[in-house]
Amino acid sequence: MNGNPTELSGLTEQFMVHTGVERGLAPATVQAYRGDLALYTAWLRGRGKGDVRRVERSDVQDFLASLDGESSASKARRLAAVHEFHRFALGQGLVDVDVSQGVKAPGGASRLPDVLSIDEVSRLLAAAAVPGDEDPVSLRDRALLEFMYATGCRVSEAVGADLGDLDLAQSLVRLTGKGSKQRLVPVGSYARRALEAYLSVGRPGLGRKASKAPEMSAVFLNKRGRRLSRQSVWQVVRQAADRAGIDRPVHPHTLRHSFATHLIEGGADVRTVQELLGHASVTTTQIYTHVSPQRLIEAYQTAHPRAR
Repeated sequence: MNGNPTELSGLTEQFMVHTGVERGLAPATVQAYRGDLALYTAWLRGRGKGDVRRVERSDVQDFLASLDGESSASKARRLAAVHEFHRFALGQGLVDVDVSQGVKAPGGASRLPDVLSIDEVSRLLAAAAVPGDEDPVSLRDRALLEFMYATGCRVSEAVGADLGDLDLAQSLVRLTGKGSKQRLVPVGSYARRALEAYLSVGRPGLGRKASKAPEMSAVFLNKRGRRLSRQSVWQVVRQAADRAGIDRPVHPHTLRHSFATHLIEGGADVRTVQELLGHASVTTTQIYTHVSPQRLIEAYQTAHPRAR
């Protein structure tokens, strides 16, 4: 691998390992990413930009424009790969900004986020740990998933949470989002009880297993008593989904999407959900205001005089 971590070839290979090994995406998805990024990085080199730090927003926009002749769906898929690539570079601390953020797919090509039904979420959370099981890892996994669904937090916000951010007496948590912006989010009773069980029994148990002094501030610890990694969260979610018998891809962000969608469907206004999610713009939140097919059917059957 090239010694320069921001050089496109080496960074692309790191990204492919991230998607295939750490995120566990399907081989077909990984190969699609590889093909799309090969096209994108070759196009960038044609502009004399072989380093991700030199890429600008206009490059991403021009690349999308260069795909003229491809279908909207194909353009959207390629842009999705570009977004994931630049988010990865930002997450690795190699760049200061995601230059692809805000560049949108062509009209008609956007897709709704993956969302679990309320029943599927219940099954997922129940599968995180067996009731009565006081194994520290099981208690942590249940608390983690309950926490993520209760708050709609990002993975980085979950693993970055410190003990001082929790105010369980008031059922509140302070989350630190993008740009170090902080927000207070309520925590429901299920998540609060799961957190209390984890903090009283599970977390001390993980701390005792540590070969070194455990991480003093982190809420969620790994088996070595250190702060839980984002990759470990992916694994916890994936394993719970498998045990719950959910036969479609489920990732940590699925819980965030489900949190927002269930709030909207339950009657929460979009501005409130925007604040809870930490979105800078309400436009980003409005994707969750779609009406589910089931709700359309229910509304039709209730309102139309000849529906039944």
